[in-house]
Amino acid sequence: MRKIAIINQKGGTAKTTTAVNLAAALALHNRTVLLIDMDPQGNISTWFDVVPQKSLYHLLVEETTMPSECIVPVRERIDILPSTKTAAQAELILTGLPGRERVLSRKLATLSGYDFVLLDCPPSLNLLNQNAIVYADEAFIPVSMDYLALVGVKQILENLKMVREILEHPIEVSLVIPTFYDGRNRKSREVLEKLELHFNGKVTEPIRANVRLAEAASHHQTIFEYDPSSYGAQDYQRLAERVLSEVSSTNGHHAQKAQVISR
Repeated sequence: MRKIAIINQKGGTAKTTTAVNLAAALALHNRTVLLIDMDPQGNISTWFDVVPQKSLYHLLVEETTMPSECIVPVRERIDILPSTKTAAQAELILTGLPGRERVLSRKLATLSGYDFVLLDCPPSLNLLNQNAIVYADEAFIPVSMDYLALVGVKQILENLKMVREILEHPIEVSLVIPTFYDGRNRKSREVLEKLELHFNGKVTEPIRANVRLAEAASHHQTIFEYDPSSYGAQDYQRLAERVLSEVSSTNGHHAQKAQVISR
């Protein structure tokens, strides 16, 4: 089971769009996926039009609440562990507890039955994000095609290094995913070139700017349901194939050694 935090401290980089549509693409390849919404904004719940009875808040705060009580099936081979604005309250409650960064890991220790767990993380290094990072084995970083996003990537790497050293949990950056790419735009091309230079071999084919992706979200659908012939569907299908190729080529291990953030 691969546990992947989809993370960027800069907002507007298509983290939720990537989490949802990558999950959908993986499901089309007969993989089972759990989407965990770590953001109190509850974007994944909104995307799938789910009003949960129990959510991330209950799992983190209530000792007797089990993951199965919070997980909601939303599509064939896709489940979600939803979040609501109460997740922010959970952070306040957990702040004074020992081992507060490992509550999610402890509560999900016996989780099974999924090929992938994708964690959609909020744009900050708060306690919820720390729980996600400590639970995950690797990180995917969506990066929008603007220069401020490059600054955000540097901050992510510094913070992952800090988490690794202080919390003693190795977290790997496996893939960097360019988003909102427009090949006609010089800025897009320049940012992509800088990413490829810095992340040697870890940068995926870009997710092209495509209004159909936003439209799909507004209709509570994945891009494969809303417009399977769109650029967005093509790009997320290609991303899923990249993710799967890194597993299948080595019988369940990554084809290329991911970068351990230790520098």
